[in-house]
Amino acid sequence: MAESRPAVLGDLTHEVRSKNAGPFWTTMEVFLRDEDGYHIAADESFLDEHVVARLYGVPAEDVQMFRIPSLNVVKISFPRPVSQASLRDRDVHSGQHHVPLALLPLPEHAAD
Repeated sequence: MAESRPAVLGDLTHEVRSKNAGPFWTTMEVFLRDEDGYHIAADESFLDEHVVARLYGVPAEDVQMFRIPSLNVVKISFPRPVSQASLRDRDVHSGQHHVPLALLPLPEHAAD
């Protein structure tokens, strides 16, 4: 059986996870399987503050991105829309925030 081509960011990773980073911030970490996947995920023409802002409905200027090539990791942080455990908080641990990022479609050239 032929192996299918990667279609979404999560296909290139060991793990994509999200977690609260205190009561006011959410952090997501993208652990890439290899250097090739890291170069795709770290490419600002694919994933940048504006993409994260669109996915999560936050201002792009509030998004912080850290690219760590020695670990093949991209880390993203942004303010929580509501503070942790407040009345309107639907995910106290920010454990579900990683899903839109993991499902981000890869650019066409990435599948080559």
